[in-house]
Amino acid sequence: MTHPQPTLENFQAARSVVSKIVQHTPLETSRYLAEIVGVPQVYMKCENLQRTGSFKIRGAYNRMAQLSQAEKDRGVVAASAGNHAQGVAFAARELGIGATIFMPLGVALPKLQATKNYGAEVVLVGHTVGESLRAAAEFAEQAGAVLIPPFDHFDVVVGQGTLALEVLEEAPDIETLVVPIGGGGLVSGLALAAKQFAAARGKKIRVVGVQAANSSAFAPSLAAGHPLDIEITPTIADGIAVSRPGELNFQIVQDHVDEIVSVSDDDIARGILVLLERAKLVVEPAGAVGVAAMIAGLIRSKGPVATVLSGGNIDPLLMQRVISHGLAASDRYLKLRVMLPDLPGQLARTAELVAEANANVVEVLHTRHGGGLQISDVELELHIETRGPDHRDQVIAKLREAGYRIRLEGF
Repeated sequence: MTHPQPTLENFQAARSVVSKIVQHTPLETSRYLAEIVGVPQVYMKCENLQRTGSFKIRGAYNRMAQLSQAEKDRGVVAASAGNHAQGVAFAARELGIGATIFMPLGVALPKLQATKNYGAEVVLVGHTVGESLRAAAEFAEQAGAVLIPPFDHFDVVVGQGTLALEVLEEAPDIETLVVPIGGGGLVSGLALAAKQFAAARGKKIRVVGVQAANSSAFAPSLAAGHPLDIEITPTIADGIAVSRPGELNFQIVQDHVDEIVSVSDDDIARGILVLLERAKLVVEPAGAVGVAAMIAGLIRSKGPVATVLSGGNIDPLLMQRVISHGLAASDRYLKLRVMLPDLPGQLARTAELVAEANANVVEVLHTRHGGGLQISDVELELHIETRGPDHRDQVIAKLREAGYRIRLEGF
């Protein structure tokens, strides 16, 4: 089935609608990323600083603004584990519409509380977003509420595409646009809007979608020629962990997205760390996949590149784990086990060797009860901060030169 696709006029009209509620977020630049990619400039559209902390408010508000008064009176319903829930709840409050949001039982507490604070009634159902979505669809049928989909709707796609107009008006020299991709709402809106905007000015722009490797529904779907259901495996990028592309989104991506690449959780963790350290920006895993793809060497361009930092709603506990993982993935956080003879002074000697290598011990676990230990041995687990791969190797070499047996540990 062929779906009608939005025109540039649709995006321009939607911009006047969403401008009533969204912020015009900053377009930052990064010399560090530009050097990695080998281009004159890298731009970052900071939707992590958007109201509700995500771009999702654009599509949700644009969809709900099109409802008739009778539809508004019936209320809206949505299902989400995070950003879509907050976008719908906030937009509903601004439009004076009652909202019911179905969320999975394990939803992060900050996202649950934010959705409630925006005035929505939250119902916790199921252990996955899919189960919550089925419950929301049943509620819509029984109560007559209007279901607001997260990505597979014309008005939602048009609302998300308003981002492209902001980016290209501010930086018309962009040649490659790098976009996170889950169900396809953001990438389809941006691809259509950006290509039509550029064409109207006699230019071309390349669009690259970036998926999390553990939830890459688009690649196999494009190979098959139609949307497929995939089995999602755990990923830190839960915001783009979608098992099946949207029908409308698939068609637009098939026609207008030039390439799709996938990044690992290690890549994403490194991307978050770079954004924290280099740009001073807090970005959730799904929002950092464009930067992750640049760091992983997956983005090729001759001219300026832009990416969308699509959200900043990250649980502080997850942030703590991601930072540790990102440091380890960047060879800046070393975890190792050292076998020591059970003699006085060995712990101090080990710490002294690490200090001589100009590294810093941040955590120590000393045990006599590890598996495989001799009666006369102890095992020392060290967590050490290093400056990168070369420094990491120097620390390991220093300990081995002193005669210590070492086992490296992963995170």
